[in-house]
Amino acid sequence: MDDTVNEMITEFVTATGRPPEEWQADWLATPIVRPTDQIPILLKTRAHRDDPDSELIPRAALAQWWLTPPFSPVLRGKHATFNARSETVTQKPTFRAAVAHQRAVLPSIGYFETKKSSGTSVPHYITPPEGLLFFAGLYSWWQDPLLSSDDPTRWHLTTTMLTQAATGALAEIHDRMPVIIAHDSLDEWIDPRTLGDESLVQATVAASARLSEQLHAEPQV
Repeated sequence: MDDTVNEMITEFVTATGRPPEEWQADWLATPIVRPTDQIPILLKTRAHRDDPDSELIPRAALAQWWLTPPFSPVLRGKHATFNARSETVTQKPTFRAAVAHQRAVLPSIGYFETKKSSGTSVPHYITPPEGLLFFAGLYSWWQDPLLSSDDPTRWHLTTTMLTQAATGALAEIHDRMPVIIAHDSLDEWIDPRTLGDESLVQATVAASARLSEQLHAEPQV
């Protein structure tokens, strides 16, 4: 992430009809992100948590790129959870509650993937024709059990990115790729009123496969 991403996120949230400050924006410029880093995500939450009919509040927030389910005893477990396989995301205990009603998108200007062949490794930088990529993600709040209930720092927002089998030219680089969300599908994906079941995931993955045909992969040599 860099200042370009910041500007594009601001442009995106403004295009929704709400000024960026109403998204409670707090993203930061970061050149390269790695698992467990804080990364910007877009999501929607209910104004009143216990009222299913309350207004939805859009948010742009920073989250740890390593999803931690509420039942985890620690913030970062030993099993990697920065990616979630779309094929099993509705079944895995770590992800199935989040995919049902706590979905997010991870904006980016591109991502790196490494092609390994004949003992060599060549990184490729993969980008859209223009604008941002939006990756399908999930989020989860984790409460630190070692802190008191009145300590606001006890809450940690965490996230993961969905992946799928790579398709088309991208399959020649790596066997997996992120699940990409089309701009006009963002609202449905992050709407907590939409049930995140197997059919939603499969439809999103199918659309992502078509979107991936537009991506450009540049070898970094």
